[in-house]
Amino acid sequence: MDIGLQIAAGLVLLALGGEGLIRGAVGLARRFGLSELLIGLVLVGFGTSAPELITSIDAALAGSPGVAIGNVLGSNVSNVLLILAIVVMIRPIAVDRAAVGRDGAMVVAVSMLIAGLGLVLGGLDRPTGAVLVAILAAYVAFVWLQERKGGAAAAVHVGEVQTHDPAPQSLWLSAPFALGGLGLLLYGADLLVTGSIAAARLAGVSETTIGLTVVALGTSLPELVATLAAALKGRADVAFGSIAGSNVYNLLGILGMTALVRPLAMPADIGLADWSVLVGSAVLLVVFAVTGRRISRLEGAVLAALYLAYMAYRVL
Repeated sequence: MDIGLQIAAGLVLLALGGEGLIRGAVGLARRFGLSELLIGLVLVGFGTSAPELITSIDAALAGSPGVAIGNVLGSNVSNVLLILAIVVMIRPIAVDRAAVGRDGAMVVAVSMLIAGLGLVLGGLDRPTGAVLVAILAAYVAFVWLQERKGGAAAAVHVGEVQTHDPAPQSLWLSAPFALGGLGLLLYGADLLVTGSIAAARLAGVSETTIGLTVVALGTSLPELVATLAAALKGRADVAFGSIAGSNVYNLLGILGMTALVRPLAMPADIGLADWSVLVGSAVLLVVFAVTGRRISRLEGAVLAALYLAYMAYRVL
């Protein structure tokens, strides 16, 4: 198969598989009586990060830590600097200060943690991966306990679920949706990873650069679709919570679980500039959200310009 066609096919299958998995899982959860809050916080949170998870594990098993780690870091950067930028340029986002104080602060803290681990340890071993997953589990439990008492962001998590409606209503339709989506994710991730590695070798660029750019943007497609759908439905407020949650899941859950499957050596070409962009984008997310309690079109344009500048830096 042609390399370009292989990468394109992988991206399409990841987008379709991610959405199918989420809708099927939402349908199953509703059939078993789970609350919309729990569905939004856990299932949708993990579901939108499923393409990154499958792709990073596939890349790690293929012996390409550059694609595995670059995919996660690039996805977080593109979530803020590209996807959020597109959404707010369509419709500015009003943000709740309480949500920013908790979820936004968590994104900054986790970004700084991962950057510190990358710079100091030079990789992620299995014990470190286990700690990252444990931190994520504790954070999800804390948020759920807080929101079930009427926390500020409860409506946002419910709104995240609604962006993936209509979900299958019957058990016999929900299960095939979820399993079919998972199958598409697995096949799509394999096509994307093998195609991206081949493209990197052919183009003479590092696998890390491919992971930070093409792969990361592709695995972020479900996030782009979900946030755009929310904005067009008049629920732009969902975008902040969705992106903040996705970034936390990516750094703690995906890197943690990938390291548990196979320890990751930090690629030599992920440097201080890349870590600075990761942490800086998280800080900008919070700063723009706090000032004026909204993220404006002008701030969205600034984020998009920074994304283009970073992509140009990585490629050139």
